[in-house]
Amino acid sequence: MRFCTACGQPTTEQIPLGDHKTRQVCTQCRTIHYVNPKVICGSLAIWEDKVLLCRRAIEPRYGLWTLPAGYMELFETMEQGAARETREEAEAEVEIEQLYCMYNIPRIGQIYVLFKSKLVEGRFGAGEETIESRLFEEHEIPWGELAFPSVEHTLRHYFEDRKNNHFPTHLETLGSRLDQTG
Repeated sequence: MRFCTACGQPTTEQIPLGDHKTRQVCTQCRTIHYVNPKVICGSLAIWEDKVLLCRRAIEPRYGLWTLPAGYMELFETMEQGAARETREEAEAEVEIEQLYCMYNIPRIGQIYVLFKSKLVEGRFGAGEETIESRLFEEHEIPWGELAFPSVEHTLRHYFEDRKNNHFPTHLETLGSRLDQTG
């Protein structure tokens, strides 16, 4: 960032008083510009023991399968974000049941929050960001065509947890800047 979003004047890199990290600080109004992680909210939508997956019509990972999810908007809860993204990507309504999986992904500055949800009346479609959406039984999951590690981890947790009919909340860190996995 070269210019302040508050007043338009140039910024400079410095460590603000009381901070420990280098930030962009406006040379005129002294506004500190923080860069913080993005929150992605989504839904593991279930219907009759099948999971809803969407084939991406956008980059990154065009053509691969994912859970309906996307960036949380200002002034909405994580649950509202998950339901909205499911509506937008899969033209589906869900009843949020529980927080299910949370993933720290520090190498790309993101936090994924996925909710176990019930697909209302089993209805779904394909929104503008989706080539197609489909319900999958466990043996049908296209494991080699999943868009993101968070999707694979969530699906593996779900099918394992379903065996015991016990669905605890899972919290994990995927990848790091050092190993570039996840």
